[in-house]
Amino acid sequence: MDQNDQPAGIVLTEEQKRRRRERSIAIAWALGILVVLFFAVTMVKGPAVLMRPI
Repeated sequence: MDQNDQPAGIVLTEEQKRRRRERSIAIAWALGILVVLFFAVTMVKGPAVLMRPI
């Protein structure tokens, strides 16, 4: 491949890059909130979670 050839693959526009970044940040926030929610529920339930009949 010569230096003058265009790069292979898809080249995103600045708008597409911005939207991808915003989408990634939104997904990260959603996952973070979910982790905090699971942690809070686990703390509220306490050790009773481990003491269940078999």
